[in-house]
Amino acid sequence: MKIVFLDRKTIGEDIDLSNFNEFGELVIYDYSTPEQAAERTVDADVIILNKVPINESTIGNAKRLKLVCVTATGTNNLDKEYLDTRGIAWRNVAGYSTEAVAQHTLALVMNLLEHINYYDSYVKGEKYVNDTMFTHFEMHFNEIHGKTWGIIGLGAIGKRVAQIGTCLGANVIYYSTSGKNHDDIYKEVDFDTLLSTSDIISIHAPLDDNTLHLIDEKALDKMKESAILINVGRGPIIVEKDLANALESGKIAAAGLDVLDKEPMTEDNPLKRIKDSNKLIITPHIAWAAVEARERLMSIIHSQIKDYLRGNPLK
Repeated sequence: MKIVFLDRKTIGEDIDLSNFNEFGELVIYDYSTPEQAAERTVDADVIILNKVPINESTIGNAKRLKLVCVTATGTNNLDKEYLDTRGIAWRNVAGYSTEAVAQHTLALVMNLLEHINYYDSYVKGEKYVNDTMFTHFEMHFNEIHGKTWGIIGLGAIGKRVAQIGTCLGANVIYYSTSGKNHDDIYKEVDFDTLLSTSDIISIHAPLDDNTLHLIDEKALDKMKESAILINVGRGPIIVEKDLANALESGKIAAAGLDVLDKEPMTEDNPLKRIKDSNKLIITPHIAWAAVEARERLMSIIHSQIKDYLRGNPLK
């Protein structure tokens, strides 16, 4: 059997894939264009991929193909109807990055809340050398304890963040974008209430018709001027030009983003003009990528292939 990994670098070269050799031949490519994918999958039995589009033009000549494994939760790059017509099974991976994304959410909140960048620069710029006082707290900051933390999307990650917020003494409320997720522990509120009462808002929702451009100028106008907005969900949930304007005008205090409307970041992204890290922190879609999360991800993929070969239903 031949397994072809089309874009291995998307999960990192530090992750050991040697156990996949037990299935047969493993061929690894760092990245693959759609044109290269069409050539590289011709004699593949199994394909592992992250972002490569899978459709008739990329796998039409892959006559032996039986299984497609996506090293992510999202499957927008799969033409599922075409795969069904070919009888090709596909699987994605969910739940592998809950701890990593929750941790990154907290990291963004803490950096923005406590102005870590400012204070680190103050010391490294040698302003603290022979300073007049033992302490310096020009950039004021507040405790999370007693503040309201609003969560948009109370799925697995949202619930983990809710637990963390509660441990820090926050009053956690949430808004269900689908209207289907309800919880007995945390208080469910409508969208306007979450916007107007939250000191911290973190987004953990999927991108769908309910969330596309959910955070726009109208929504930002309803938020507190002291509020911090975090997005570790999907980029297009926020209208980026409206967020840039809100940050520049002081409508909200700060934002931390791990996802953008277009990734990698484009030259015309309006957020590019905001250089003040006390107002805006952007990380390059790394919330999911803790070492343990990536190891867990590939372990799940390995199990999916093993189950397939054993003739068991894929889980």
